[in-house]
Amino acid sequence: MSTRYESVHSALLYPDAFRVDAPAVAVGREVWPRQPGVFIRVGPAPETEPAEQIEPAEEAADADPPPREPPKRELIAGQFGLVPRWVKSASDAKLRSTKLVNARSETVTTSTNFREAWLAGQRCIVPMRAFVEDDWRSGKAVPTRIARVDGEPMGVAGLWESWTGADGEVIVSYTLLTVNANSHALMSRYQQPGNEKRMLAILNEGAYDAWLSARPEKAKEFMRAYPANWLTANPMEKSRQ
Repeated sequence: MSTRYESVHSALLYPDAFRVDAPAVAVGREVWPRQPGVFIRVGPAPETEPAEQIEPAEEAADADPPPREPPKRELIAGQFGLVPRWVKSASDAKLRSTKLVNARSETVTTSTNFREAWLAGQRCIVPMRAFVEDDWRSGKAVPTRIARVDGEPMGVAGLWESWTGADGEVIVSYTLLTVNANSHALMSRYQQPGNEKRMLAILNEGAYDAWLSARPEKAKEFMRAYPANWLTANPMEKSRQ
């Protein structure tokens, strides 16, 4: 599981890399389960002026349809670790969310934890500079920072949810989608020995809008392993757990 990642802490990178405004509040450099982070989702549709009436004679029979506008994106603050809508209490939400920081892409349509968010199209992009995985090849866990080779921020596919308690408390939360990495040239080195290897579903920049707006039955086409030669891994000093 990828339970820890490095946020995009430079406000200047959000407009350029993700076409959204910078966060309104400060985001911590490292994000852990149940800590605040940010994610990008489809924003509200812009208001439009009433269409001008056109006489039939003025219409061109072979006129091309107007180009489709890309979906508007918005940056939202939320808790890292999904809280399903059916959770009954805040205490239950606290317990469950720490275990729901990752969602297996192969089972999101059947999982009781993630199915509603997936079918409702509540997909998101989580901006990050890097994520951390443990390297166990020496016999002990060595935290390793994994980032893009070019140093640019990455957008990871995720799901978001909004939970409302009986007392009106609202928790907006998100999870990171993962794919199998057993045969991945880089990611197969990490995580506990003997376990299935998983990696975050990192999106190509050109696919951001398509991922956010795709129909649920098409969205799984974006769940692919990111090329190993586009990533770099470096051991880091072990910080607090």
